[in-house]
Amino acid sequence: MGSVQIVLRKKPNSQGKYPLAIRITKNRKSSFIHTGQYINHDFWDSSNHKVKRSHPNSKMINHFLLKKLSEANERLLQSEISNKDTSLRNIKKDIIGIEKEDFGAFAKKYLERLKSRNQYYQFKNEKGRIERFLTYTKKKDLSFDEITPTLLKKFETYLIRHRQVAPRTAVNYMIPIRTIYNQAISDGIADRNKYPFGRGRYQIKFPESDKVGLNIEELQKLEGANDLTTAQQHALNVWLMSFYFAGMRMTDIIQLKWSDLTDGRLRYRMSKNDKLVSLKIPEKAQTILYRYKKLPANENNLVFPELRNIDLENTRVLKTRIKTVTRNFNRHLKKIAKQVGIEKNLSMHIARHSFGNISGDTIPLQTLQKLYRHSSITTTMNYQSNFISKDEDEALDKVVSF
Repeated sequence: MGSVQIVLRKKPNSQGKYPLAIRITKNRKSSFIHTGQYINHDFWDSSNHKVKRSHPNSKMINHFLLKKLSEANERLLQSEISNKDTSLRNIKKDIIGIEKEDFGAFAKKYLERLKSRNQYYQFKNEKGRIERFLTYTKKKDLSFDEITPTLLKKFETYLIRHRQVAPRTAVNYMIPIRTIYNQAISDGIADRNKYPFGRGRYQIKFPESDKVGLNIEELQKLEGANDLTTAQQHALNVWLMSFYFAGMRMTDIIQLKWSDLTDGRLRYRMSKNDKLVSLKIPEKAQTILYRYKKLPANENNLVFPELRNIDLENTRVLKTRIKTVTRNFNRHLKKIAKQVGIEKNLSMHIARHSFGNISGDTIPLQTLQKLYRHSSITTTMNYQSNFISKDEDEALDKVVSF
């Protein structure tokens, strides 16, 4: 006979919280059903398989978990009493009611998990993409079996030809469909044998992107820019700070605090992957920081003023504000580029590309990996390949110079 139990999974999400799941065990083999709940590891009582009372919502979560566990036990008993195929896979199907779960219903759960993890920006974008896909299929209850390679290829063609989106944007539509399908397989909702993605089926191919960064001459033009408005100079200061700190992302640079700057070093935790960063403060960055040190102090201890009057703990408000600030900065940067004679599309993100372009092949990849905080050296190699062309240029000259 099989058994079910509430457990805390070992792999945390991007916020360092761990998922709570129902574990089904049969013949010493286990499978898991996600509950959509995440908690910090310290709040889990592994002996009693419940959330500790020290958690602010322990009563509500434990009540929810007990209800799910009771439902799972009931369906497990019904499955075994009815003498059905009691393999682990079929038990899992009976527990979660596979026949009632279509793509749209499962997608709603997926989106709710994003929202519960405060991933509002991703939630908003993927909600629109999923709704576009469902509208295209004209199916009220689209089953996973109906998502075929042919349907996916037709949807891609529709996006590019009729919606006139870029190929890279079309890829962004396909990724959440694949993610939801993979999660449905993990939960026993979808049949792995009918998986429509992968070699010989529908492959998600990322089009090559041309990452363009500024060169040294263009950087010097920016550093020497004058006759700028106050708003333009501020946008340029933030851009230069991003560049001086190895292409520090906008989300991190705009949340920079004075407490992050100690003993001549910048120490902060990256918002994208939660990794700790420690960098020397270059003299050029120190000069800019000195100007902002003269501003009145604020309770959030922020270097730049854009986020001083908002609740930094409110993820939705914070991300919306950063998006607005980035848009305003980019508008000022385009005007600056035109004024100093730079034809490239100057934006906050190009600061990271500019660092890669100027570093070229002069800095060892292992060092660049540390500066970029890439998890894999392969990621660094792929990123930096956009800016390294010395070997190819020399090879070309050898062939054509006769």
